[in-house]
Formats: sequence, structure tokens, C-alpha cells
Amino acid sequence: MPKRPLDHPAHAASTRISSPVLPPSPDVPTPLLGNLTPSQFMRRYWQKKPLLIRQAIPNVAAPLSRDELFELADQDEVEARLITHFRNKWQLEHGPFAADELPSLKQRAWTLLVQGVDLHDDRARALLDRFRFVPDARLDDLMISYASDGGGVGPHFDSYDVFLLQVHGKRRWRISAQRDLSLRPGVPLKVLQNFEPEEEWVLEPGDMLYLPPHIAHDGVAEGECMTCSIGFRAPSSSELTAQFLYHLAERGESDDREERAPKLYRDPQQPAVAHPAELPAALVERVGAILAQVRWNEKDIASFLGAYLSEPKPSVVFDPPEQPLNEARFIQRASNFGLRLDRKSVLLYNSRFFFLNGEENRLAGLKKWLIEFADSRCLSAKRFVTLSDDSSVTALLHEWYRAGWIQVDEPV
Repeated sequence: MPKRPLDHPAHAASTRISSPVLPPSPDVPTPLLGNLTPSQFMRRYWQKKPLLIRQAIPNVAAPLSRDELFELADQDEVEARLITHFRNKWQLEHGPFAADELPSLKQRAWTLLVQGVDLHDDRARALLDRFRFVPDARLDDLMISYASDGGGVGPHFDSYDVFLLQVHGKRRWRISAQRDLSLRPGVPLKVLQNFEPEEEWVLEPGDMLYLPPHIAHDGVAEGECMTCSIGFRAPSSSELTAQFLYHLAERGESDDREERAPKLYRDPQQPAVAHPAELPAALVERVGAILAQVRWNEKDIASFLGAYLSEPKPSVVFDPPEQPLNEARFIQRASNFGLRLDRKSVLLYNSRFFFLNGEENRLAGLKKWLIEFADSRCLSAKRFVTLSDDSSVTALLHEWYRAGWIQVDEPV
């Protein structure tokens, strides 16, 4: 297949953002939300009902060009899916995809979905940051959908909140609050069996549609188009329960190692048996008694959530600097240019602890500056200078820099 022409301006995926993109203030109206304040939006619409927003981001540009997106979909560490609807048959393939493995641009009814683009490109991360009026603990990722004319993924529903921002071309959306969410059998996608649209719009670049969970929707490209989906984490109760119990077990074993050997199951009164495959009633009773002793409090829950929700996804790999600065040079550069969190880093906190990329640490004397760093995802040069006399702070930041968790915010 011949190489596709670069019809969009290309930018390197490592393009840096010279200044942070701050989310709108909770009580200031913003075009992003149809001139509602974030507080009004969260109160009236969040997890309640859809909202169509015309020109949420006027003059919007796609974070990545079409060709950059195709290149990203060819990387092993990137989650990409190709969905086709040829001859009325749905098909799903998983990436990576070389350039010649994608359908022709002239072929109708195909879609390329690239997940977690914000992990790989600062422009996508900057777009995601506009939605940080929702807590970072709930913010998941930015997915880009490229579709040829007639492309889509079929009528479906999501189990999480999503903002659908049109960034190139047009897409026709039909939505429904229907209760029938049964799926078509024998299809590799979760396509609704009985979709009954209630409302319909065509979205152009800059337009955005917010959908709460379980609102049925179907988006079809009208010509070539690109859509950014800003999604939010919504772990199931079973997932949270399993992960929390695992967290408690890990902590319990750690405490036991510090104080004494771990407690082992004992059954000194177990008699010989004639039916070795039978589950002993005494075993069930004793294990039940052990589990009944499991206790937790609000501190344990906060500790679990902070570590769990800041834990990088399995595909995330941090890139330490190839030639790291020593601490003195790091302090000098940070004093001139400031610092920023790497786009892959997640930094959360509560009143007692902070959680960086799955690691829990006491907030203690770090409280004020670290909260500023977490909320803005950057630390200005001027603010860094005020901290540079504290060797424990500069040593900690230098350690994060060497791990690739933060970057010196050098000028573009």
C-alpha cells in the first residue's frame, strides 16, 4: 500500500506545552460547559443527564494529526483497536497496526480507536487537563477515534461518564435513555440489539456532547472525522472489593514481618479421615473466624484508594533522562525553568498522605508546596527557588526527576 500523504501539519509527539492548561474555576462560567460554571454542571448534569455544548472549544485543533495517530497505533505499548463494518458485518482487531494494515482512506465504514493518547503526547495531556474540574481520582484518559465516512462502533452504552469532543470533520450522534440495554449476540462488539434513538445532532469541530453512564448512543462519521473521548474511571464494586482486600492482606503481611512471623493456619485437633476429598467443616469454621477478625477504618480506605487510583496502568513505562543532571545542576535548571509532572504521572493527596504513581508517603512538612504541585501539575521556577534551601525537598524532587516522574519545564 502506498504511503499516505501528510495532509495535516505534523508535530513531533514529544512537543512540550510551554505553560500549563489549568481547568476552569469551579464558580466561573466557561464555554467548555456551555457557559455553565463547573459547579452548576456537576450539580445539574454530572451522572444525571446528557448535555450538548456547541463550540465548547472554538477553533479546536486535533491534538494529533491523522498520520501521527496512525504512527502511534503502530507502537507496541499503545492500545489500539480497528473496527470495521463492511458488508453489514462487524469486525474487531487489536493493534499494533502497521501503516499497510489499516484500510484505505477511501474505504468507507471503518474506525481506528487509540486509547490513552494523553500518556504519549503533551498536547493530548493538555486537552485532558481542561477537564480537571472533576477530581483526578476519577479522570481516566483521552481516546482519539478516527473514522472514515460512515465509520462508527455501532449503537452502544458506556458504564462511565464521557465527553465526546469533535476535533475534525463531522459526526452524527443519536442518543437514547432507553432501559433496554440488551446486546446483539455473536458480535465482537457490545452493540445494542434494540436501539431506539430519541435525540439527534450533527457535531462539528469544537462541539461536544456529555453523556452520563448507560445512555445509549451511536456516532457515525459524515466524511472523515476525528473525535476525542474524555473518559472517567468507574471501577466496579467487585473490583474495588478484591483490590481492597488484597491491599489489606499486603499491609497485614508487612506488619507481621515487622513484628513477628506471619500467622499460619493451624489445626492440631484434626483427626484422620476416611473421606479425604471432603472439605472439613472445622476448616470452614476456623477460616470464617479468621476472616471475621478483619477490620479496617477510614484511614485504610483512603490509603487504598490513593495508592490504587494513582497506580500507573500496566502499559505505562516512565522514561528516565538519558543523561540525568546531578542534584546541583538539577537545582540550577529547576530554579530557572521550574518543574512539571510527567504526563504519565498521577499525584493525589489527602490530609495526611500523598500518593505518587502508586506509592504512599506522609505529607508532613511537604504539605503546602506539594498540594500546589499536585493541583497545578507544575511548580514555577520562582516557587522552586523558595524551596531550594531545604535539602530534603530538593533531594526528593531530584529523585523523582531521575525516575522520570517529573520533568524540568524547559522552554519550547
